[in-house]
Amino acid sequence: MENKKVKKIFRSRISVLLLGFLLAVFIPVTIPLIKDTVISSGLFIIGGTLLFIALLFSGMRYIISDDKLYIKIWMIPFGSANIANIVSIERSYNLLSSPAASLKRLKLSCINGTTFSYMLISPVREQEFIDSLKAINPNINVNVPVKKGIWRIQDWDI
Repeated sequence: MENKKVKKIFRSRISVLLLGFLLAVFIPVTIPLIKDTVISSGLFIIGGTLLFIALLFSGMRYIISDDKLYIKIWMIPFGSANIANIVSIERSYNLLSSPAASLKRLKLSCINGTTFSYMLISPVREQEFIDSLKAINPNINVNVPVKKGIWRIQDWDI
């Protein structure tokens, strides 16, 4: 019998709130560029930057293959971790860390053998993602509360 690789792919959640924040910072900075340059070149700068951000956010994937977790943006590897080295999974709303295209993130704390002591990610199907990691490493401590409330609509936390 052939040894088949088990591979699950989870795309990243994209937060409208985070995109709005980036645009609120980006637009006031670029308006002087448009006024000082030719209108068409300023529009190319804005359009190119917005296209780059959209491609960056839409291409983010978290891949579970055998006993490793890979983070890729399109085909470019961004990082990886052995699932056996993941100690805990917690909820995080850290605004300053990447690679996550959302403010609602999971913090994966890792021990020896990894480049980072923790990683912040934001998979769309969170519970299925956590279950897939727990199937490989049942010793992972999960502390991800499921909260209900008026500000939590369709898996969004505002």
